[in-house]
Amino acid sequence: FGGTINGIGTGFALKNGISTGGLDIIGIVIRQKTGTSYGKFNILVNLVIIAAAGFVFGWTRALYSALTIFINGRVIDSVYTQHKKMQVMIVTEHPQPIIDGIQNKMHRGITIIHDAEGAFGHTEKTVLITIIDRYDMYDIRQIITQADPYAFVSVSEVEKVYGRFKEQEIV
Repeated sequence: FGGTINGIGTGFALKNGISTGGLDIIGIVIRQKTGTSYGKFNILVNLVIIAAAGFVFGWTRALYSALTIFINGRVIDSVYTQHKKMQVMIVTEHPQPIIDGIQNKMHRGITIIHDAEGAFGHTEKTVLITIIDRYDMYDIRQIITQADPYAFVSVSEVEKVYGRFKEQEIV
C-alpha cells in the first residue's frame, strides 16, 4: 500500500508543478532530454539503491522494497501524464480557424496536407497533424469544436517525438 500511496502523492505533486525533493528535478530533466518516463527513471535509480541495501540488510527486505518501488513508479506514471504526447489528426473542411487556434493559443506546429478527399461525400478536405501534451487535449478539442463541429478527429498516443517539440515548463 505504501508504494501506491506514495506514487499517488508524488504523481499529483509533479502534475501540479510541485517538487517532492530528492530526485524529482533530476528525473524531470532526464525525462525532458531523453523522453524516458519519470516513473521508469525513479524505478531504475531506486533499484540500484535497493541492490546495495540488499547486501547490508538482507535480500528479503530488498525484494519487498523493490516491489514497493516498482508499484510506486507505475502509479506515478499513471497519475503524472505530462510526459505523454498525443498525435492529433484532424480532417476538416475549415482548416484555417483550426490552424490559427492551434498556433496562436497552443503554440504548436502543424503539418498540413491539402487536397484530401472524404470517401463518404467525395468532398475536398484538409488533413492537419499536430503533436500535443496530454494536458492540451481539452484546449484542442475546444478549438476544433468551435471551428468545425463536423471535423473528423483521431488521437493516438505517441512513443517518441524527434525534432522541434516545445516541452511545457513543469517545475
